[in-house]
Amino acid sequence: MLAAMAVSTVGGTVKGSVINQPKTAHHLLSNTKSRIIKISAKPEPIAIDTAKTAMIVVDMQNDFGSKGGMLDLAGIDISGIRKAIGPTAKVLVSARQADVKIIYLKMGFRPDLSDLGAPDSPNRLRHLRSGVGKSIHAPDGRESRILIRDTWNTDIIDELKPQADDAVIYKHRFSGFYQTDLDATLKRLGIKHLIITGCTTSVCVESTVRDAMFRDYSCVLLQDCMSQPTMGNSLPGSNHDASLVVVVEGWFGWVSESDEFIGALRAA
Repeated sequence: MLAAMAVSTVGGTVKGSVINQPKTAHHLLSNTKSRIIKISAKPEPIAIDTAKTAMIVVDMQNDFGSKGGMLDLAGIDISGIRKAIGPTAKVLVSARQADVKIIYLKMGFRPDLSDLGAPDSPNRLRHLRSGVGKSIHAPDGRESRILIRDTWNTDIIDELKPQADDAVIYKHRFSGFYQTDLDATLKRLGIKHLIITGCTTSVCVESTVRDAMFRDYSCVLLQDCMSQPTMGNSLPGSNHDASLVVVVEGWFGWVSESDEFIGALRAA
């Protein structure tokens, strides 16, 4: 279950930082018109206000979705994550055109691993077993380290690069809300609805969605914009599909697809 985490630090604290944060939330909100769109979804259609909506891109970084990253080096098939890139890129274009706020989450730890957890914590033990902190020679020629912040490994994959007005938040646990600035950022922007994309579906995506629902955000997951690599032959079935069922039947959110969201934006 290594494939879905994300990290953040500010100065000497463990808290998640926001990079490329907009000038002010008030400035953004004052220029965003309220538009209600209706998205076809399971368990039923949902109406959202684009002025109160943010698109969350979870962990679409080189360690998970690029050749030479952590999952690829571990022999894990990343083709599903690669397949999600195209639909996600199209959603990003449409969201930006509609002035929907974009927030990227990235899994990344401090170089000294001080935010990895106590010596006996599951987070530290599991991640060390997966090679966190290991030095590699990145495909772009840089010296890099697995899941270490501000390296090639934790950079967003080239096809989905953030733009100047997007926010980028590091995290160091599966959920994007744990000890990060995500909730504070969303509240400053007046956000109530989250369009969720990214990887991996059953780990960081689902963890973030659960925490979002507990904080009263309405989440719409775009199922073709996320993926869950198979972590082991001993695990039957699809964790991706199971998580989507849990979201719908467990009342954690709604499940839709990229074309439905893009179509709703265009029809408004």
